[in-house]
Amino acid sequence: MKFIRWFLGRLILTFDFLTRPKPIFREKAKQHKLDAITSNYSLYQFHACPFCVKVRRQIRKYSLDIEFRDAKNDIDHKEALVREGGVHKVPCLRIDHSGIETEWLYGSADIISYLQSELRLSV
Repeated sequence: MKFIRWFLGRLILTFDFLTRPKPIFREKAKQHKLDAITSNYSLYQFHACPFCVKVRRQIRKYSLDIEFRDAKNDIDHKEALVREGGVHKVPCLRIDHSGIETEWLYGSADIISYLQSELRLSV
């Protein structure tokens, strides 16, 4: 079973690499504004998880500067996800609202929907 997961993971990563979307380009001022907002975002993810790949593809497509955190191999990120987010489940978007409050958003569809609506990205 472990080999099957490893093999499928490699297939997913290969397909992602070969069909990776091109990032959109914006005016520098607009990109800096988006970068300032997304500097408070972190995506907890597993490298070969298909749902994480789906979110990373959208982040790349929209040229978002979001930190990726490996919640599988990095023990500090894994512990933070469980301690603060409540569950060891990925993908999870950590949204730090200017130090006031931290929001943990789970699920690829919910994360993509949030990014599109909150950042007013064209679909």
